Amino acid sequence: MGTSEFAVKPLKKLKEAGHDILLVITQPDKRKGRGKVFHSSPVKKVASELGLVVYQPTNINSDESVKTIAELKPDFLVVIAYGQILKNELLGIAKYENINIHASLLPKYRGAAPINWAIANGETVTGVTSMKITKGLDSGPILLQRELPILESDDSISLSDKLSEMGAEILIETINLILTGKAVYIEQDNSLSSYAPILTKEIGKIDWGWDIIRIKNHVRAFKPWPGSYFYYDDQIVKVNSIDAIETNHDLIVGTIYKIDNDGIWVAAKNGFIIIKELQFPGKKMMLTSEYLKGNRIEIGKIV
Repeated sequence: MGTSEFAVKPLKKLKEAGHDILLVITQPDKRKGRGKVFHSSPVKKVASELGLVVYQPTNINSDESVKTIAELKPDFLVVIAYGQILKNELLGIAKYENINIHASLLPKYRGAAPINWAIANGETVTGVTSMKITKGLDSGPILLQRELPILESDDSISLSDKLSEMGAEILIETINLILTGKAVYIEQDNSLSSYAPILTKEIGKIDWGWDIIRIKNHVRAFKPWPGSYFYYDDQIVKVNSIDAIETNHDLIVGTIYKIDNDGIWVAAKNGFIIIKELQFPGKKMMLTSEYLKGNRIEIGKIV
């Protein structure tokens, strides 16, 4: 069971390892874009390319869904960035185990968006955990866990790609440990837990009152969704790339200080954010220097 790009490499790895994938379960196709065209999840696209059977229930816990899965008599249920929580009826079906691959060092960052929040919060290390699925949210016993440094150059896209590769390896190792009777389950310490809530559009808004490191982490963390943005004349302006300079100033935060070849300088709590790539409504993402060739930005304006 999986939906996002993070689940694609583990799916491919299962296939390469020779495991018999009875069914790939993913979220229903969703309408996106101005034309409201139906789009398939990354997992569905890859599963179809691999010739696998795909099932897309609206409710994974419905009687029909439970019956469909139970009739297959699977050895394992594997859940990776799926998007629905499994109830007890499903957790009793697999012969051996229900495994979740989660993109954090549990019990830290339980929830829907661990990669994004780890970057946003300035973490320097994250990782992948395989765990037994239980009734609670990402709270089951840990089977394997592996660390990965978060580089300053990482954003949520690059970090997700690396963690997905790690998750694929850990998934195969976890299955092998269970099948050979060598699996060791370690209970999570709930006192150390933290939560990574689902992303919403509102989360992307930049607060110029933050310090420059927090703003840099924010822009890195929320690519491509919900994106980082600010308002200019009531227009949402998305920001894709920035630089930051720490320095003292006496400007009101959010003031456009100057514009030069580096970009648009905006005052933050302890320095300046230099916007290098941006996107105004109805336009594509572009270098700030390109946008400024045909458009005017007002110096001194507070955004």
